[in-house]
Amino acid sequence: MDVRHRFDQFAARFAERVRPRPSGGAGPRRPPAGSDGYWQNVQDLFTQDITERGLRELVEHEAQDTFRFFTRDVQLQDLDRKPWFKRWPVSTWRVFVATAFRLSPARRILFALAVPLLWLGWLRYLFAQGMGSAIEGTVTSVFGWTLVAATLFCLLLLLELRDKLALKSDLEVARQIQFGLLPFEPYERDGVAIRAAMRPANTVGGDYFDVIDLGDGRLAAVMGDVAGKGMPAALLMALLQGSLRTLITAGFRGPELIAKLNAHLFANIPSNRLVTLFYAELDTATGSFVYVNAGHNPPYRLGQGGGAEPLTATAMALGIVPAALFESRETRLDPGDRVFLFTDGVTEAFDLHDAEYGEARLEAYLEAARGAGDQELIDGVRADVMSFCGSCPPRDDMTLMVVARRS
Repeated sequence: MDVRHRFDQFAARFAERVRPRPSGGAGPRRPPAGSDGYWQNVQDLFTQDITERGLRELVEHEAQDTFRFFTRDVQLQDLDRKPWFKRWPVSTWRVFVATAFRLSPARRILFALAVPLLWLGWLRYLFAQGMGSAIEGTVTSVFGWTLVAATLFCLLLLLELRDKLALKSDLEVARQIQFGLLPFEPYERDGVAIRAAMRPANTVGGDYFDVIDLGDGRLAAVMGDVAGKGMPAALLMALLQGSLRTLITAGFRGPELIAKLNAHLFANIPSNRLVTLFYAELDTATGSFVYVNAGHNPPYRLGQGGGAEPLTATAMALGIVPAALFESRETRLDPGDRVFLFTDGVTEAFDLHDAEYGEARLEAYLEAARGAGDQELIDGVRADVMSFCGSCPPRDDMTLMVVARRS
């Protein structure tokens, strides 16, 4: 009785969740709580909103779209004049190979095993149907239904695979566009050298860095981090870059620039998002380095004689309140000094035991690699983080930049 009572309670909760609300009335209609009501709601769950048009589109439209998707990059025109018994096997093989190479290596192996086994199963079943006895017929009948189920499941996976591969193609294009917006090329001018690298956690990411010529021997070095990962963060990163460059073109500089940017972001990004930003203006003649750190990870000023001085935050992150106050601080880069900028994907990387890489480990590495070149320093930090994480990939975007004043 206790088991039946618990089952009825679960059925009542399930029924309340899946039963659609009526068009009128004061509230939802409560269905019976027993097992009959439960199975009725299971039936409703899988049959509601099904129309003849929807089924026809599944069989005709979606099936044709899926076929065109998997064959659009496959050369089949040269097979048109061949007889069907030669054309179909070659066409099938080409589509199979083309589809396999669109998957990752590990999934490619599963695909290469599953599809031939399914075909062999059908051949075995058809052969057994023609030669089986009464007992064997029962066995082959069960086997046949299993093949039908596996084939339908395979068709469903193909439909889902088409959607995923189409999205993956779009993400790859978005990655190319995003990387094209960022200055990955080494910067060498007026005694200043800048190197940068980025490793998104996903195909695209929300990290941002920039190098902007302000004229009159002044240079802006920028690094930002949009809260979150993936496509939403990448879209906000593009908004951040476009807004910042527009305001700079309009003549804004320093704290006033960041205040204008903050007000714009507050009005145009979701309330659950924020942006950390480090913005610095370098005078290439004097080495004056004036910066505003809006909640970003403190970059390190690496003096030629050693030591790592953190350039701590001067204000809160952007996009939280519309009228925040921002102030600037100034340091000086003597010839041979460098500034190492990074996002939290570096210090907040975790290993398999959930231990954090941390700022102390980063400072120790920067001190140990004091004599390394700019690109060597970036590559070394990135390799050290990846080695620390081991088989646990970094969970966040990772961006690094070195701003160096030459001797």
